[in-house]
Amino acid sequence: MMKNILIIDDDVHIGNVLEEVLTKEGYGVFRAYSGTEALFVLSREKIGLVLLDLMLPGLNGEEILPQIKGIPVIVVSAKVDVENKVDLLLGGAVDYVTKPFNTKELLARIAVHLRNAANTSVSSSLAFDDITLNMDTHNVTVNEAEIKLTRTEYAILKILMQNQTQVVTKSLLLDRISEDTPDCTESSLKMHISNLRKKLREVTDKDYIEAVWGIGFKMRAE
Repeated sequence: MMKNILIIDDDVHIGNVLEEVLTKEGYGVFRAYSGTEALFVLSREKIGLVLLDLMLPGLNGEEILPQIKGIPVIVVSAKVDVENKVDLLLGGAVDYVTKPFNTKELLARIAVHLRNAANTSVSSSLAFDDITLNMDTHNVTVNEAEIKLTRTEYAILKILMQNQTQVVTKSLLLDRISEDTPDCTESSLKMHISNLRKKLREVTDKDYIEAVWGIGFKMRAE
């Protein structure tokens, strides 16, 4: 089964190089030169993986990233510092490659992420310890017991569980939560998190979320 790869890059030369390399490897290749065009292609074609440049005309790469759902995205960009990398990975990218890139390495990473994507056919639930969160029904259970969360608490828990190995900064939480719920500010965030911790603790008496002083929050590893 041939996998289609979408190259989103307004640099014609780099796009041509990528297209040639990928076609040789047996991939189907689609091209988009702007963010708007990329979203159009994604709505029409079955794409297996996206190579995304950040500096685009119109909608930039960071703006398109959250709109690409269920498809691995590798960011290919000259403009990446460590801060950016973390934001990009939290924003939904599976990997990043800095320009100028080594084509062999890029092909290896593409193969890995296509394989991973095939293995983790999009699951609608997240799990951490005794907690299960279902993204379709918005149900959250702790040790099989369902707990009632507000929209904001649900949104916070979802982000923490999606990034359970890392600390999620307060600003990122606020930024991402505002997508799901408009009523969260820096001052109310603490309150929402403390209510959420209390509800999760009621069932098993365990504390599942830890505050990382001065930075943000993460799921508490045993």
